[in-house]
Amino acid sequence: MARKTCGLSFALAMAIGATSAAHAAQFDTHHVRDVVSQATAKQVGNLPATKLMAIDVVLPVRDQAGLDQFVANVTNPLSLQYRQYVTPQEFTARFGPTQNDYDTVVQYLTKYGFTITGGSRDGLDVQAVGPVSAVEAAFNVKMHTYQHPTENRVFYSPDREPTTSLAISLWHVSGLDNYSIPHPMYVKKSDYAAAHGVSPEAVVSHATTGSGPSASFLGSDMRAAYVNGTTLTGSGQTLGLFEYEGINTSDVQLYYTGAKQTNPNNLTVISTDGTATNCSGSCTDIEQTIDTTQAQGMAPGLSHVLMFVGSTDTAIISDMTTYSPLPITIGCSWGWTPADPTTLNPYWEKMAAQGQSFFAASGDSSTWSSRNEAWPADAAYVISTGGTDLVTSSAAGPWKSETAWEDSGGGISPDKIAIPTWQSEYYKELSDNGSGASDKYRNGPDVSANANFSFYACGNGSCTANEYGGTSFATPMWAAFIALVNQSLASNDASPMGFFDPTIYANNATNSTIYADTFHDITSGKSGSYSAEKGYDLVTGWGSPLGSGFIAQYGK
Repeated sequence: MARKTCGLSFALAMAIGATSAAHAAQFDTHHVRDVVSQATAKQVGNLPATKLMAIDVVLPVRDQAGLDQFVANVTNPLSLQYRQYVTPQEFTARFGPTQNDYDTVVQYLTKYGFTITGGSRDGLDVQAVGPVSAVEAAFNVKMHTYQHPTENRVFYSPDREPTTSLAISLWHVSGLDNYSIPHPMYVKKSDYAAAHGVSPEAVVSHATTGSGPSASFLGSDMRAAYVNGTTLTGSGQTLGLFEYEGINTSDVQLYYTGAKQTNPNNLTVISTDGTATNCSGSCTDIEQTIDTTQAQGMAPGLSHVLMFVGSTDTAIISDMTTYSPLPITIGCSWGWTPADPTTLNPYWEKMAAQGQSFFAASGDSSTWSSRNEAWPADAAYVISTGGTDLVTSSAAGPWKSETAWEDSGGGISPDKIAIPTWQSEYYKELSDNGSGASDKYRNGPDVSANANFSFYACGNGSCTANEYGGTSFATPMWAAFIALVNQSLASNDASPMGFFDPTIYANNATNSTIYADTFHDITSGKSGSYSAEKGYDLVTGWGSPLGSGFIAQYGK
């Protein structure tokens, strides 16, 4: 060990050897759940010292103020820097950790017995595997097990906030607890009916004009409804899907066989941290297949559909910001409750700086609340995607009418995410219609699309018609629609739309003609505490895409 230390730079050796520092280095985020820190969850044991744990250590960005300003400029239509994006390598050079700081973290983890398994300086993270004893020693914690307060299971967690003996601060370390288990944002009609005390047959369905089995909607029907007549296919574009479980590609083929369509065969599944890319055992790949086929249906000529599979949010999204080819539009149809809602902020801003659009499903349990988690759809730099109930004029035909889907997630950020400037600047326009929008916290959703129980869906070796719905259908649909817009932009030698909330809020709030030409304004129906209103509302956001007009306005 001494021989290795001698080979380090003086600064690196000093950083690792800073154990005598007066104060242990802190993380910039918190990791301990309130039920642990407030002792409301009963401790039931300890994690065995030899149990292996996979962690992901995230380094902070350099020049946070500079990054904030750059992102504000690059997403502001009135700025000279508008859509002047950076590459992942340029981002690292300007805002990423120094090589010395990155090497310091690698050496620190190695010193404590971890094996480095992944991550990169461009991705701001170091992935490592080590025993519980190494975790406890490196981060000055004890790993205990606790009875979950609302679920019939035991979870593990550190007993205190982690610290290190490094001379540099770190941003976050993922993998220290399993308090929140991610869940897909789809819902079964039978489960919905049971929850509402009605029979499944009583649940409203407009699945009478789809071209799939039993008149169910296919992904291609959404293309016909929202972008009728376009010749754009997504050619040359790369779309990403954020997933916590793998997929059996045979289920994608099963969908296309049942739909009597040709499989584009453009899906690549990527493990971001060693998580299995296939789906077996307790895994269910219905969500993953929905995401794939909805995206492919909207943009059948996509050059790449990249499915990023991982066990921690930071590992997945780190890879999504560095992979080549870079996914420019991304769909996330999963929800979870983070220990700290600021954890992914560096990555959200990195995506905005690189011209990536990240769509997040707003949920399928109606109004957002502390018990009905909105994350990550209430994050400031994501495009929150709600649900509608769509009627088309005929099988595989154009849009006819649309109302709010009665389970669409939306409302005011329960994570108390501050209202972003692109909402606060137009607060009067957002609230004059009685929408209930907050002037203090982030409002959502931003946009929406069909989410009713009217789809054909496959997974785990079988298919159903008109059984599944949810904002997990609308989210990849929107991501693929923006791939069409980006294809149009590319043909005009223009940069992609990127994080477009500042643009559409400014236009929709101040120019009624642009709004009417680019969105279907959903004005009927309600979900929970809120109703669809003329203009912006907390059920459908600005509405669903009026494809031809949207592309004409934003695809040039």
